[in-house]
Amino acid sequence: MRIAQVMTASAGGIGRHVASLASRLLTLGHDVTVYCPEATAGVHGFSDLGVEVRPLTQLYRARRADVLHAHGYKAGALAVAAAAIGGPPVVVTWHNAILGRTRGSGPSRQGALDRRRVLGRRRVLGRLNQLLVARGADLTLGASSDLVAEARRLGARAARLGPVAAPVLPAVSQGRNQLREELGIADHDVLVLTVGRLAPQKNLDMVLDTAAKLAHRRGIEFAIVGEGPERPRLTDRIRRQRLPVRLLGSRSDIAGLLHAADLMLLTSAWEARALVAQEALLAGLPLVATRVGGIEELVGDAAILLPPGDASAAADAVVRLADDPGRRAELTAAGRSRAGDWPDEDAVTADVCAAYRDVIASSSRAREPG
Repeated sequence: MRIAQVMTASAGGIGRHVASLASRLLTLGHDVTVYCPEATAGVHGFSDLGVEVRPLTQLYRARRADVLHAHGYKAGALAVAAAAIGGPPVVVTWHNAILGRTRGSGPSRQGALDRRRVLGRRRVLGRLNQLLVARGADLTLGASSDLVAEARRLGARAARLGPVAAPVLPAVSQGRNQLREELGIADHDVLVLTVGRLAPQKNLDMVLDTAAKLAHRRGIEFAIVGEGPERPRLTDRIRRQRLPVRLLGSRSDIAGLLHAADLMLLTSAWEARALVAQEALLAGLPLVATRVGGIEELVGDAAILLPPGDASAAADAVVRLADDPGRRAELTAAGRSRAGDWPDEDAVTADVCAAYRDVIASSSRAREPG
């Protein structure tokens, strides 16, 4: 098959998913072209994988493909437009929900009001785009069941679950003690790790609120890995309140950090099949997460789930686990068992190939003269 993968800017999970698909599709003998921004291609090493990369301005060339597979609503809208009137069938994977208001305060009351107005306009445009993509795509794949249900509600022609697997992390290059020493974490301290973009969806104020509630408790340290637009505000709050939270920025040694940490704390306002949650369970790291989106169907009872935004519940969970190594060991075992039931990258690729064959066959039948 001639397959066009389409994505807009992504430095995180969506790009990693596309890179995983593209490399495996090439190995299976398919012709793959990825249409995306140059910076995104560089971050995910598409050229190193042997994948042909073209800018989104050349998406008109994708009309020669057998199928277009877009990732996200913006990319979906571009693919639907590019394939209009006689173009190839379009598959769109929904990775994210269109969120309502998320927490986060601006530097002033007026700044907060301006921020809410901007976010409100973006939500309106985002929901309109979501509607157009749902009805314009030949097939919608949702990374979680709530996304599939939303696509169907909006009138999708066909919609089903399309799991996204966490890519296998590289081998750990540093020992646990060595990395903890570099971070300034004592052997007997409990390190609570959060990984994610510093953006409103991740609700990282909940991490800081949790740390604030436990500031009196010695031996519990927090670290956040990632970059994003909220860094200045988070940095200022950590400094002002003298919180035991380290912002580690972007890191290439996630596997090592998972090995060095004692708990993973995921505070997002919404997630589908969160790659960091998958990585935590695969690494045997006990997970405390908000019960949002597809998290519960992903982890089941192999993690401690909390109401979104409830820092008191998060603090209680962190303390209980910090004081109970036996319970941490139980969650480690439960997490690895749960992860054993997830599809891996090869299985996800096979599922996507089956979806391509189905939409190509359906498209061909629809074009046959009656």
